[in-house]
Amino acid sequence: MRYSNGHAEDIQIAYIGGGSRGWAWTFMTDLALEPALSGTIRLYDIDAAAAKANEIIGNRTSQRPDASGKWQYCVKDSLRDALTGADFVVISILPGTFDEMETDVHMPERLGIYQSVGDTAGPGGMMRALRTLPMFLEFAHAIKAHCPQAWVINYTNPMSLCVKALYQAFPQIKAFGCCHEVFGTQKVLAGIAGKELGIPHIDRRDIHVNVLGINHFTWFDYATYEGIDLFPLYRRYIDAHFEEGFQEEDTNWVSSTFGCCHRVKMDLFRRYGLIAAAGDRHLAEFMPGEEYLKNPETTASWKFNLTPVTWRKKDLQERLARSERLVNGDETLPLKSTGEEGILLIKALCGLERIISNVNIPNTGFQISNLPSNAVVETNAVFERDAIRPILAGSIPDSVRTLMLPHITNHERITQAVLHSKISVNDSHVADGAPKLDKDSVNLSLIADAFMEDPLVKDRASREEVESLVKDMLNATL
Repeated sequence: MRYSNGHAEDIQIAYIGGGSRGWAWTFMTDLALEPALSGTIRLYDIDAAAAKANEIIGNRTSQRPDASGKWQYCVKDSLRDALTGADFVVISILPGTFDEMETDVHMPERLGIYQSVGDTAGPGGMMRALRTLPMFLEFAHAIKAHCPQAWVINYTNPMSLCVKALYQAFPQIKAFGCCHEVFGTQKVLAGIAGKELGIPHIDRRDIHVNVLGINHFTWFDYATYEGIDLFPLYRRYIDAHFEEGFQEEDTNWVSSTFGCCHRVKMDLFRRYGLIAAAGDRHLAEFMPGEEYLKNPETTASWKFNLTPVTWRKKDLQERLARSERLVNGDETLPLKSTGEEGILLIKALCGLERIISNVNIPNTGFQISNLPSNAVVETNAVFERDAIRPILAGSIPDSVRTLMLPHITNHERITQAVLHSKISVNDSHVADGAPKLDKDSVNLSLIADAFMEDPLVKDRASREEVESLVKDMLNATL
């Protein structure tokens, strides 16, 4: 990387999961809109054909006259070739296929356990982690060997466990998890503030917040707009609109796969006094299963949707078709900002800006004073040249901490289960070449312990039923 007239040039970015048919296009769009950065994106994916398609799409996007950021996209055939000499590493992968995710999300339903997402908490999140963490351990070892000073940006879920695995394998790694859920809650506060104050089009970046929690179970204990404390305003709005919730005028939660009316976060505010800062679909999975996810009817009463994996499979077919159109030139990516901050964070780490954003990193600086140091927490941090400086967020109220601790304990259980299992590795890094757990070596008792302590499962099934579920899920997904 070199600098010239306020620009960072010849940046080398290794993209693990470079065949992505979703997030990669977001990344391409935001890169094309940033004139101060340029360089090479090295696409690596065990699906080489998908990576090759993105090489064509990325180069075509960068070459457009209206693209101010100029990048060269190239496919790399091995993890080593992608990583060697990289300045940044982006990790955005789907661990396994949607067939495995179908097991994650829907097999627990035989015990009456419903999940609205199934990629972070609950049985689905833990089973997904068992597939994902062996790959992240390998990524960390490869980064240590080939680009130990690179900044590593993870977008893969389960976020906390992925970041935890990177630091477990390479404690000196410069890695962080990037998630946009906080931005969504800032938008909700901006919308409510706009209605209550009579101010149209408040920018969510003007909503200043203190962030503290774990990924997808994050909270604000402070929120202001131009000096106005938003907590009394938020409480007033909830008291007046709790039954209908809050919804953007051009959306309909009934027909929206990922939409909601934010009634879960409103209920949590009434109960705990903090603003829960994630989508309702994620928040519900961290709470006891009898509350928001008892059954589909209960979920509907809170005005959010379960996301069946059949929808994800259908969506994948549509994205495959779109990828073909983009490769053939029958469609182009629209060059408009996606609202993500990944490119801004890279720009800041290059020293061209200094910004504050939420970040997922270990709690070793006790950013959250009353959570364990081995927890991966989400707080604000200052991003500047080659540095992330976490902002001390303070302590979490005991009532919310009690909700959080079972998940943090389970993060450690799942990590230990992976570390003490056999992992098979295919060094060729071709299709199905990703590291995998040997399911016969997995500590079933430890996984069952984690299931039993998860709030979605706790007190809703017997130990025998849970152990049977664990065995069946492992056999179906590993």
